[in-house]
Amino acid sequence: MALAAIALTSGCAAPRASTASDPLESFNRGMYQFNDAVDKAIAKPVAQGYDAVMPVPGKIMVSNFFSNLDDVIVTANDLLQLKFAQAASDGSRFLFNSTFGVFGLLDVTSRLEKHDEDFGQTLGYWGVGSGPYVVLPLLGPSTLRDGAGLYVDSRPSKLRRVDHTRTRNQLYITKAISNRAELLEQENVLDEAVIDRYAFIRDAYLLRRQSLVHDGNPPRQKYDEYDDEEEVQQEPKPVPIPTLPTSKLEQAPSVKSAAIEAKPLPTVEPQAGVDGPRRNILKVWVAQR
Repeated sequence: MALAAIALTSGCAAPRASTASDPLESFNRGMYQFNDAVDKAIAKPVAQGYDAVMPVPGKIMVSNFFSNLDDVIVTANDLLQLKFAQAASDGSRFLFNSTFGVFGLLDVTSRLEKHDEDFGQTLGYWGVGSGPYVVLPLLGPSTLRDGAGLYVDSRPSKLRRVDHTRTRNQLYITKAISNRAELLEQENVLDEAVIDRYAFIRDAYLLRRQSLVHDGNPPRQKYDEYDDEEEVQQEPKPVPIPTLPTSKLEQAPSVKSAAIEAKPLPTVEPQAGVDGPRRNILKVWVAQR
């Protein structure tokens, strides 16, 4: 999850959208601190070592392998959401990458779009609300709906079907390390951009999940405080100008007739004994009168 990019573009609306969805904030903050302590002590150092030792082609192959296994869950949820064209695309990705891509190590279907669907999104697609925000031990941000979705998605998982316990656990650990290593760069942006990491991650997670449920086109949320300001700033409706009836218009004097009836300005005849300048001043005075 590109938490930093999403939260930076969310603006000031994110806290308003998520505060009401976090009634368990005191518990969640404690669990977040626990997860953060485990991450700093174990997960992050191991991921940094993996990132430093593993060559880039190897990291890409490991990421492709687990991403290919996830396409099985994605395809199943495509069908549950009645997205048949998308299910055909994701199913084709899994089929060709598992065969021609050597068990998914190579992404030979890079031209096909990679989708991200899970059972939590499927529940949201059919109108189930997200419920309160909750931080799960070691798993991190989630909601009541998405937590149930994680359990359902784990049932058809290919990793779960590995019979050898040690091999299965090693695959789970390798997948977790690979995912954690991919977040190292985003974490640097996260550390520089925020003060309250808990609120930042919470808001980013909720916005991202809402976007995924609505396929990148979430409905506009109405905030009463801002919407009221917009209504006040709207231009007032034009007031209709009352019109006089025809009989009144006939009786009302027109501007043209008033101009005709206007009396002309009196003329000043030159008086004997008055010189030119004084005569001009007299003309101006009469005109002003």
